[in-house]
Amino acid sequence: MTNRLRDARSPYLLQHADNPVDWWEWGDDAFEEARGRDVPVLLSVGYAACHWCHVMAHESFEDEHVARYLNEHFVSIKVDREERPDVDAVYMESVQALTGQGGWPMTAFLTPDGRPFYAGTYFPPVPRLGMPSFRQVLQAVEEAWTQRRGDVTESAARIADALGGGARIGTGEAPPTPERLDAAASRLMAELDPVDGGFGGAPKFPPSMALEFLLRHHARTGDGGALSAVELTCERMARGGIYDQLGGGFARYSVDASWVVPHFEKMLYDNALLLRVYTHLWRATGSVLAERVIRETAGFLLRDLGTAEGGFASSLDADSPPAPGAHPVEGAFYVWTPEQLGAELGDDDGAWAAALFGVTAEGTFEHGASTLRLLTEPDDVGRWERVRGTLFEARRRRPGPGRDDKVVAAWNGLAVAALAEAGALLDQPAWIDAAVACADLLVRMHLDEQGRLRRVSRDGVAGGHPGVLEDYADLAEGFLALLAVTGDPAWLSLAEQLLEVVLTAFSDPVGGFFDTGADVTDVRLAGLRRPQDPTDNATPAGWSAAAGALLSFAAYTGSARHREAAADALHIYDALAARAPRFGGWGLAVAEAYLAGPLEVAVVGPAGDERTGELHAAALRGTSPGAVVVAGDPADPAVWSIPLLRDRDVIGGVPAAYVCRGFVCDLPLTDSERLAARVAAP
Repeated sequence: MTNRLRDARSPYLLQHADNPVDWWEWGDDAFEEARGRDVPVLLSVGYAACHWCHVMAHESFEDEHVARYLNEHFVSIKVDREERPDVDAVYMESVQALTGQGGWPMTAFLTPDGRPFYAGTYFPPVPRLGMPSFRQVLQAVEEAWTQRRGDVTESAARIADALGGGARIGTGEAPPTPERLDAAASRLMAELDPVDGGFGGAPKFPPSMALEFLLRHHARTGDGGALSAVELTCERMARGGIYDQLGGGFARYSVDASWVVPHFEKMLYDNALLLRVYTHLWRATGSVLAERVIRETAGFLLRDLGTAEGGFASSLDADSPPAPGAHPVEGAFYVWTPEQLGAELGDDDGAWAAALFGVTAEGTFEHGASTLRLLTEPDDVGRWERVRGTLFEARRRRPGPGRDDKVVAAWNGLAVAALAEAGALLDQPAWIDAAVACADLLVRMHLDEQGRLRRVSRDGVAGGHPGVLEDYADLAEGFLALLAVTGDPAWLSLAEQLLEVVLTAFSDPVGGFFDTGADVTDVRLAGLRRPQDPTDNATPAGWSAAAGALLSFAAYTGSARHREAAADALHIYDALAARAPRFGGWGLAVAEAYLAGPLEVAVVGPAGDERTGELHAAALRGTSPGAVVVAGDPADPAVWSIPLLRDRDVIGGVPAAYVCRGFVCDLPLTDSERLAARVAAP
């Protein structure tokens, strides 16, 4: 048995293609069906790696009786939130408004014109812990629809009015001042867990954007507390169960406050963002632990998420079969018992590994199994490498988690930036090559002739959904990172093309940006609310990502238009700095770069000349917040298309570096050590 989802491109939708539920994809046909039958719409939103989405699917959507009731009384629409973040954003607001919380799977009930009137998240198959069963919810909604239609339409109108009003965060009149950023950092550090790092309690998510802000804040102010907060958090995460001690890479979040037990899904965006955080921490401190995490996480990205076309897959599932043919369960691929360690390693190495990894008879997870943590540094590096390699190969023989192999433009843009920077700083050309290959794929497959992006592709075929703001902004950021590393002017031109769409199609006349383009906003969503959110979630807000890319582009080109747009976008982070710095980390990091200039470093010298390479490497190692770097050979006419390199030349036949701010430059430097001192943060 299959349903309409058999023709979908999304791996998440395809997971539901054999449900007995008569699923529809989001679109006019589904709403016309609901209108013609005069029935409400069930909207179910999730994603492929979502554990509780799998649970609800198994408990309810695979149940013949539930499916029969749904098919008779509802039109059921399934949405992949990663393909349609605009749909997810609007209806998640209604879930949060009605329940005080959000999450996935998202379950919303809509009128045939798309207005929500009741919503929640996961519903169990039987009443549990004060939650009604899914069947009870369906029956109550159907009864209200048929017998109390007036109440339903009144509720839908009230919710639609609330969404349309859209309580907007107050905005300042200028980007955050140094004093405001100092206060934001102090507030963040007051929320720091002093034992395990991170902010707040369980569940605890990797605070990538807040860590980037604190690194830049430390670079500007020398605040040792900010750097210590980053070092503590990064160390605890890297030693915890949230980090894959065998294969590298981070899980989505920890269910506890000590990073012991993760929610085991591994997302591209988390790992791209954290790769960049650890790279910047290593640049600032030379941390050996940070370097290990960089190498292992980059290896994970290339090994486990790389696609045949050159991009990166979205995620690995939280669930996997504990044995071939068994029903998938959460974490089965990653956890160990002392007996399993002994069986693979022998008694001596097994006991040594159990003590090192914190694997006990009681277990830290379920059924006596434990996640692997690195409780102490190994006392025998050779033994550590042998044991780790043996366990990694043994784990590869287990049934692996499923992979959502769609390529999302925004998240691949984050991966491009992270791999390019890490590859340049750690002298790993293969990582830079992977970043270039990924960027080439995105240009070739996601960018059309009109300069508009498609959000996703899969198996070499672009999807039909238009890109949202984060796609344009994160991809522009990735292109500019490639410009810094390779000096290829094509990346500057492509970034300009994307940012032109940002300025013309996404700008809000009263300031900032919308998350969807003016000409592609879904008509049903526009009737409720055009999505617009300046706060960070799992990834930087499209708003702050756009501000960062615009600011960097202005630094490379001297464009006042782009710098002014970045400054205007930063106004809202003046308010967030005072009220909720945890949710505006990337915007605050961009504000630090704005205060710093940012510095503009142009390196000129013959390609292949060792002295040119030394200057370029020194410039890339600089910690001044948001500094932009480009290197080029003045004998190559192509470099003159990069304004920051224009009219720069070698000095007395010797490669030189020009350090500028607002295109006003200091005297050129020919010594890499002097350059390193100049681009280091004060």
